Amino acid sequence: MEKRTFLERMSERGTLVLDGATGTNLQSRGLTKGLPAEVWVLEQPEKIIGLAQDFVAAGADIILTCTFGASSIRLEHTSLNGKGEMVNRRAAELAQRAVEGTPALVAGSIGPTGQLLKPLGPLDETDAIRSFAEQARYLADAGVDLLVVETQFDLAEAKAALTGIQMVTNLPVVCSFSFDRGTRTMMGVKPAQVGNEISPLGVAAIGINCGRSLEDNQKAMIELRDSTSLPIWFKPNAGLPQLDASGNPTYDISPEAMAAKVPEWISIGAKLIGGCCGTSPDHLAAIAKEVHKSQLFPSR
Repeated sequence: MEKRTFLERMSERGTLVLDGATGTNLQSRGLTKGLPAEVWVLEQPEKIIGLAQDFVAAGADIILTCTFGASSIRLEHTSLNGKGEMVNRRAAELAQRAVEGTPALVAGSIGPTGQLLKPLGPLDETDAIRSFAEQARYLADAGVDLLVVETQFDLAEAKAALTGIQMVTNLPVVCSFSFDRGTRTMMGVKPAQVGNEISPLGVAAIGINCGRSLEDNQKAMIELRDSTSLPIWFKPNAGLPQLDASGNPTYDISPEAMAAKVPEWISIGAKLIGGCCGTSPDHLAAIAKEVHKSQLFPSR
């Protein structure tokens, strides 16, 4: 099956459906709490493929690779230290196997380094750029369709990521921030700052993922929309986490309640919609149903 590129799909469809959560879903399928999800890329590949296939079956147009924490800097203090190339290439291969025979695209996930840049932290900007470039090259060489720099909170690190990526590949790039202080990131960055400073840097879309409540994320999206003309990527959590008796996070927004928000998100300007923490394949199926309704009844 000949696939349309990300940019072609964007121009052909009003709204594309993204996948749901990786970490929380893998934990519900047996991943030990605190263990990097990337460990399962090598040790439990069938679980990685299975989750991606479930999201495709639910209606996802784009699947993210299980590489959020697979930069060399982030892997340095884990059992996967020195295995960055293996993990990134393998994760891309698993995602490609999951979407085989479907029109779904594979997006290479690139998360934050987990360190602050100097002078606030120990990380030199040059080292950050090098790490981002390295991961982007592994994913691009493995054949992903686009790259997603996600859960960003610092403008300087996001810019370092984009610099590194653009040194090694011409793939479309999405840059998504997490406003985990309501409508501010942990570094105090406002959505309008993201729109004003990231939009001119050659990205294909700009957005929001993770964060706090659906209401806070929606407020952040409105501010972001007013500061950019780029397509908006929107992957909010399924509510705020609560700990169960075993200390595991649970999310209280039902698939139906989350999907009910989709028409409003589209009316605000979201062009790529999925979910982050707590968003199960059931949530994604309900979201996809609403997105598809919007294609049939755009005036809704």
